[in-house]
Amino acid sequence: MPTGPHPSPAPVARPRRGSRTERLAPFALVAPTVLIVVALRLWPLALGVNFSFTGDGDLNGTPVGLDNYATLLGDPLFRTALGNVGLLVLLLPVAVAIPGLLATAIHLRVPGHRVYRAVYFFPAVLSPVIVGAIFTLLLGYDGPLNDLLGVVGLGPVDWLGDPDVAIFAVVGVHVWATFGMALVVFLAGFSTLDPSLLDAARVDGASLPQTLRHVIVPGLARTIQFVFATTMIGMLTSMFGLLFVMTGGGPEASTYLPEYYIWVQQGQLDRPALASAASTALFLVMLLVGLAQVGVLRRAGREG
Repeated sequence: MPTGPHPSPAPVARPRRGSRTERLAPFALVAPTVLIVVALRLWPLALGVNFSFTGDGDLNGTPVGLDNYATLLGDPLFRTALGNVGLLVLLLPVAVAIPGLLATAIHLRVPGHRVYRAVYFFPAVLSPVIVGAIFTLLLGYDGPLNDLLGVVGLGPVDWLGDPDVAIFAVVGVHVWATFGMALVVFLAGFSTLDPSLLDAARVDGASLPQTLRHVIVPGLARTIQFVFATTMIGMLTSMFGLLFVMTGGGPEASTYLPEYYIWVQQGQLDRPALASAASTALFLVMLLVGLAQVGVLRRAGREG
């Protein structure tokens, strides 16, 4: 065979670097959102933190260091509020599991799933004041729920007057009123789940608990993390309306939460600096709890 000089390889075209305008375009697009977040969120947060180190009353505007935080730690009401935060953390898996299981049933198309989708979301559009007023009547000592318990032979329960029961009653009402949003998020997560995995589990004869554990939960790991975080934030920052209408922080301050404590200090006792310190403490609690939840869920996902 004749041989000849091999042709030199064609030069590889280097990708053309974008112009300066193209490189800056993404930053220009996100700049308005960043400015809004800084102006309406981060800057007021920084002002609140700074204000928490000043005094109230005659010491208004005077730096007092950590005195407000020492006052918080010495206040039994604030310690009760923090204890109730711990209770909310323990109840959080239940608050997440309820919409998760309902979303699973709807996704698996149980009979009437379209009706259930609308019915479950309906409470989410109601005002907390309206929900609180309705359940104050239902859970009253002489209310319909205790009448129903009497019919089946169970004694009446002082749902809103017993310090050991009231916080559970209010949290239960909050979960009922708000889990519709988490249900929507779970349904959106199901739309990203590979249906072939469910089909394979069904063909292999996997039971529903096995399908939940080995297919649905790993497939919705990021959705579950998001719902955990948003549900916890909602519990810590969106229960004021229910507390105000249903218990007023009672009985015996057993239903105090940090946001209700903040309102009392600011709105009733005119102690804005102490309220700012409590707000800062609430922010730190939410941050630590959120980071801990994400860490635990990620570790569980890797082990799964």
